[in-house]
Amino acid sequence: MKRRRVGSVMSDEVVSARRDTSTEDIARWLAEYDINGLPVVDAEDRVIGVISVTDLQRGRGAAAGPGLRTAGAVMSAPAHTVRADDSVVRAARLMCVSGIERLPVVDEEARLVGMVTRRDVLQIFARPDVDIRQEVIDQIVVRALWLGPQSVDVAVHDGVVTLSGEVESSGAVAVAVQMTRQVDGVTAVVNRLTSAREEPYRGPA
Repeated sequence: MKRRRVGSVMSDEVVSARRDTSTEDIARWLAEYDINGLPVVDAEDRVIGVISVTDLQRGRGAAAGPGLRTAGAVMSAPAHTVRADDSVVRAARLMCVSGIERLPVVDEEARLVGMVTRRDVLQIFARPDVDIRQEVIDQIVVRALWLGPQSVDVAVHDGVVTLSGEVESSGAVAVAVQMTRQVDGVTAVVNRLTSAREEPYRGPA
């Protein structure tokens, strides 16, 4: 089943700062590149924090003066990050829960490899309902559950998928719902499936 990964939508051209980068330089970069935040990295490009317009404003408004003139002094840490092989759905949920607009993308050693923004992930969630419905039928109903394409009624409206009908077992219901939630563009799943019997789904014989 198709699952879009962060690496397929991220930008690998990232403006980053070091701990000792001045807030004046950061403010200039944010304006020049029309971005609202950037990652802060150490000498080995490991992400140690992020700095946003809000962080800069908070630093400027503090009474500490010169002590808040570097990225290290005003950055938010630790940073929320994702990996390139994480799903776009996971990145979107992390942004939503954390109330942030962008996430640094790191490798297995926490080194910066890219940046993914809310705009990047929204492009995935903007899939037409008809495309989502066809993927659910083809990849889940037919290929995963081994049923005919008309065996389960699949309705999609604004990314909300409603599954109706009867399947072989309660396990098959669970599989259908779980897999549908992972389809790109799905925002919610309404489960109206019933099962012929209560037992785990074992797949085709």
